[in-house]
Amino acid sequence: RGSATRNDVDTRVKPAHDDIKRRTSLARDSFSWRQYFPRTAVPQAGGGSRAGGYNMMTGWIRRRRQALALVAAMFLLPVVADRLFPPDLSRYQDRSVTVTARDGELLHTFTTSDGKWRLATTPEQVDPTYIRMLLAAEDNRFREHRGIDPLALGRAAWQLVSSQRIVSGGSTLTMQVARLLEPHGRSLFGKVKDLLRAAQLEERYGKEEILAMYLTLAPFGGNIEGVRAASLAWFGHEPNQLTPGEAAILVALPQRPAHLRPDRHPEAALAAADKLLARLVADGRLAPDVAETPAPQIAPRRTFPARAVHVAERLRHRPTADGMLKTTLDGGLQQSLEDLAAREIGWTGDGGDMAAIVVDNRDATIRAWIGGVHSALDLARTRRSPGSALKPFIYGLAFEDLAILPDTLIEDRPMRFGNWAPEDFDRGFRGQVTAREALQQSLNLPAVELLDRVGAGRLTAALEGAGAHLVFPSGGGEPSLPLALGGVGISLQDLTGLYVALARGGRPVPLRILAGQAAPARPLLFSQHAASLVTEILRGAPPPDGRLPPLLAAEGRPIAYKTGTSYGFRDAWAVGYTEDWTVGIWTGRRDGTPRPGLYGRNTAAPLLFDVFDLLPQEGSHDRVAAADAPAPHLPQGLQQFATRGTIRGLPGAQPPRILYPPEGAVIDLTGADGSRGTLALEADGGALPYRWSVNGVPLPPTQFHAVPHWTPDGPGFARVTVLDGAGRKASVTVRVE
Repeated sequence: RGSATRNDVDTRVKPAHDDIKRRTSLARDSFSWRQYFPRTAVPQAGGGSRAGGYNMMTGWIRRRRQALALVAAMFLLPVVADRLFPPDLSRYQDRSVTVTARDGELLHTFTTSDGKWRLATTPEQVDPTYIRMLLAAEDNRFREHRGIDPLALGRAAWQLVSSQRIVSGGSTLTMQVARLLEPHGRSLFGKVKDLLRAAQLEERYGKEEILAMYLTLAPFGGNIEGVRAASLAWFGHEPNQLTPGEAAILVALPQRPAHLRPDRHPEAALAAADKLLARLVADGRLAPDVAETPAPQIAPRRTFPARAVHVAERLRHRPTADGMLKTTLDGGLQQSLEDLAAREIGWTGDGGDMAAIVVDNRDATIRAWIGGVHSALDLARTRRSPGSALKPFIYGLAFEDLAILPDTLIEDRPMRFGNWAPEDFDRGFRGQVTAREALQQSLNLPAVELLDRVGAGRLTAALEGAGAHLVFPSGGGEPSLPLALGGVGISLQDLTGLYVALARGGRPVPLRILAGQAAPARPLLFSQHAASLVTEILRGAPPPDGRLPPLLAAEGRPIAYKTGTSYGFRDAWAVGYTEDWTVGIWTGRRDGTPRPGLYGRNTAAPLLFDVFDLLPQEGSHDRVAAADAPAPHLPQGLQQFATRGTIRGLPGAQPPRILYPPEGAVIDLTGADGSRGTLALEADGGALPYRWSVNGVPLPPTQFHAVPHWTPDGPGFARVTVLDGAGRKASVTVRVE
């Protein structure tokens, strides 16, 4: 520069240039690839070798590894990023718990943890017209793109540049789902995030799953999210029956949910729907005749269904994949029963309440459930005294033991058991009555006498084995005779289940309220013959006042039923059954205070018959036998029940004794062919009929004068017991080989 010549410049620059080359060479030699790929000896022609260059093969391998690593990184980076930053589905998974009837009808629903009505919705649950409108208006190429539509983005960008304003958005439906899953403000960063999330969603889920996310999460004003919730709130019906006008409102509403709410801005909602329909017709995506349908009726926001509230509250915390709980309830019957209960309890005006259960005996499914009209507590599951409602099961066990038959005479007279002297409900006594009359009139003394014979512990074991949960008074010790008159706590649910077992021939089965719920087998309550005797007696019970007997009613059905009233008129019960249905009713005050003058027959029984009027008519079943039909001839030992006071006056007053096998005998039952035979049993004395048991297990009853036999299941000791018609027994211990 200035007066300096070119030679002067070269003189000054060259030394500096040489110094830079030297420093670079030193740096290269201090750390170079040669330390990883050392020079190799290259053979020379004529012998010897020379050192020079890198081995060509080693260099090629190195370059190939680098290329493969680069390609692998390009493919693995999205996979690693997808695993490290998966889409957040917590909002989609936090859906309203819905309880449905057996046919899918919505019975009850709850808000989500953030207070939204967000009902899970799939494309199959929505009218196809809505789906077509949604895709035509929001994302016409939804089925083709992979989350990002370049054509839509390019069109939106061109319109923004040419018009200096946003004419249309470039968001796909998948990008909208990404924003609904992770809400954010409008910004460039948020838009880029939606693009990446959309591509990620398309890789992880199918189109129908992404569409289901939109149908579940789209906002529709207020705290309503999802198409199903919107259709129920704004139009009062499921979204599978949308009119074109309703569908157009639901398509337009998520774009401006606060300004287009039908309940607050009905004109704006209708105008947006008309504009959308006109645009779709102009674009050729909708037929003109579809757009010309009448405008939808705008009404105030509807409330969501809230039937079967006690069932819903009990089931709501059960884990499910989609928040939907399908029950066995019948929606129409449930509504009718709730209307009946509200009407009946409204008339009482004394603070009383009511619980009711309807069961289909054919599959033991609960079809309707009322846990109370005014009570938040589920009164159908509260344990209370059943009064006389357990008496049929005492008679069933007595029939099973052949201690009595329906026409056996039994005494209804004052009697004392220790320091306890029970009385009948009306404080009177009938004298000598048949077992049939004693059960139909719910007499107390005969029931206590029979329980004394059957055993309170045995009755308790039978009821608990059938699924009933019994609660005895604190400090009451072992089950005792007051059990016959309601000295125990039981719920309406369990009591109804016991009567279902009666209707099913003595075969108990758990009541089911969830669709698909397993029903494990339970021990036999008593034989089908004993259950049929109890049913025949209960069918002949006189109906409540104002009801004709089934034989006189033109369309009456024979209902076998029993009532019960707890001490102090606190609880009134009625449980009845036909071949197909069992109904249980409880009425009382939820705090357990008395209701003087209200008892099972005048309070619960009329409600029981009213509920049966709601049920479908059954086939032509056998009618109740006429009252004057000739009674079968009874054996002498079954003509009169032997109470404690009359047992000594019975024929054959000596206790029974076992003739065979004798005490201490060793009996070889092995046949010549190695098979195991049977042991014949024989007794005399006492009062017929005899009932045999081995090791505490009753043997099947036999015909009169037939010789009973027992088939052992293996060698060992056996305790053989015979019980006569008066309740006396004899036992022997033998060894079987």
